[in-house]
Amino acid sequence: MNNNGPKGQLTFQKEPAFDLLAIIATLVVVKQALIPVTLLYAGPISTFSAMLVGTLLLRRRGMGWRDLGFRRPDSWLGTLGLTALVFIGIVLTSGLGGALVDLMFEDIGTSGRFDHIQGDPWAYLVIMVLTWTHAAIFEEALFRAFVINRALASLGGGRAAQVIALLFSAVFFGYRHYYYKGMNGALTTGLIGLTLGLLYLWFGRRNIWPLVFGHGIINTIGMTSRFLGLKGD
Repeated sequence: MNNNGPKGQLTFQKEPAFDLLAIIATLVVVKQALIPVTLLYAGPISTFSAMLVGTLLLRRRGMGWRDLGFRRPDSWLGTLGLTALVFIGIVLTSGLGGALVDLMFEDIGTSGRFDHIQGDPWAYLVIMVLTWTHAAIFEEALFRAFVINRALASLGGGRAAQVIALLFSAVFFGYRHYYYKGMNGALTTGLIGLTLGLLYLWFGRRNIWPLVFGHGIINTIGMTSRFLGLKGD
């Protein structure tokens, strides 16, 4: 398989393109089917389903999640430093990007999706489990590791392919949050996805754990604030 087009030109590869389409279809179809039934769990069930499909697809190609960055870091101290960088990147993107998006679209928050956790320890515990599985691990595995890698491979792996893969991952990540955050939240989340994608291309393919930890910490802070009644939508 040719992973690099001549002089960075795009070259289409069928197998990784099939893998990418299969994951996108799983994420979209499962979630859309479940939204009318459960707004809270539609996303997590769809990402869990996609993780199973992704695992089978990678094994079929003689690969595993380790090949996409889920491996033991060479240095846990270095991982902590990169986690701090990811955290700062998310905060800055959310603040600056969110302020820009606020000029164009109304911020509707999360449409009450997480209101039930305020003051409820059991609901908060469930959300924490989802925060560190569905949000931190599964979303980074799928929207950064799988989508970017397979998009890159399907387009030949050159510089142009990197740009397209990065933008596609960010746009799809934003779209995934539209159903409860509206256009404001989708665009802001897409910008965050763009930042995370850039960081993934920088160091995440060798060590994705800083992205997982940074994502999880940000969401933990947000959900804990809701639990304590310090954050409203």
